[in-house]
Amino acid sequence: MASEPASATMSAWRVRKPGPMNSGPLERVTTEVPRPQPSELLVAVRACGVCRTDLHVTEGDLPVHRERVTPGHEVVGEVVELGADAGDEFTVGDRVGIAWLRHTCGVCKYCRRGDENLCPQSRYTGWDEDGGYAEFATVPVAFAHHLPGGYSDCELAPLLCAGIIGYRSLLRAELPPGGRLGLYGFGGSAHITAQVAVAQGAELHVMTRGAKARELALELGAASAQGAADPPPVPLDAAILFAPVGELVLPALEALDRGGTLAIAGIHLSDIPTLNYQRHLFQERQIRSVTSNTRADAREFLEFAGQHHINITTPEYPLGQADRALTDLSEGRIAGAAVLLA
Repeated sequence: MASEPASATMSAWRVRKPGPMNSGPLERVTTEVPRPQPSELLVAVRACGVCRTDLHVTEGDLPVHRERVTPGHEVVGEVVELGADAGDEFTVGDRVGIAWLRHTCGVCKYCRRGDENLCPQSRYTGWDEDGGYAEFATVPVAFAHHLPGGYSDCELAPLLCAGIIGYRSLLRAELPPGGRLGLYGFGGSAHITAQVAVAQGAELHVMTRGAKARELALELGAASAQGAADPPPVPLDAAILFAPVGELVLPALEALDRGGTLAIAGIHLSDIPTLNYQRHLFQERQIRSVTSNTRADAREFLEFAGQHHINITTPEYPLGQADRALTDLSEGRIAGAAVLLA
């Protein structure tokens, strides 16, 4: 079943050569519209969030998984074609979401026990396969997401990674009911996670470097907002580190109350300084990493977003300015979650 694209070619961005944004690592190209495999959907991209992971892929912080890959994994679009074996879960014209996780083996011990995010054969949108910095993208139907109503395409895009990974990080932090939660960094993912936590009854404290980000945190219900390495006014039951800055692990651990947990949300983190056991870990403080997400995480979070409207700050950029959007992200000029509009 198909509704053919108007043209056989499309505009897309590719990572020409990974490196700092000021070296021009991205290039805009005209390329063929991808063809969906039998179990895939072809999606006309309407909006694609700009995630820090895109920056890590583009600047070379992460190893190259696909040469000249098209970044982008927070994709909202319209189904325009179904592969021959794509089934009937989606039809042409449906609004659909494409997220980071796009393949797992389904048979390894991790997949069998519900931890598909740890699958050694996992593959990712915008890293292993071309993503949403383009006019069209494909997605395996098993990894395509139904989206909640009440949001624009632009608002939905950041939910597909920033929202989902923040939700999993909150689960990993094991915040007790009504507990005190600290967020270190307050960009796209954190400002969504903050609203989830507040809706669940948490007392929120935000540590971040930007004055505008601190203002936004207070507007969204934080009890306090201070500098990135400043101590919160009260001991924390749990904390999440969103900023990819290893040096912040130490003050975050010091801010934890006895038995508290620090979850590290990023796919990349700079080196962590030496820990002092008595100062940073004793009294059963814990550090936990967060690796991707499961489809169950995504379904739970998107259902939550459908029941509790999340206010998403989304600076908008046209698709043709993807390089500028990533530069602004790298230089800390974005409050909230930037989105490319096709």
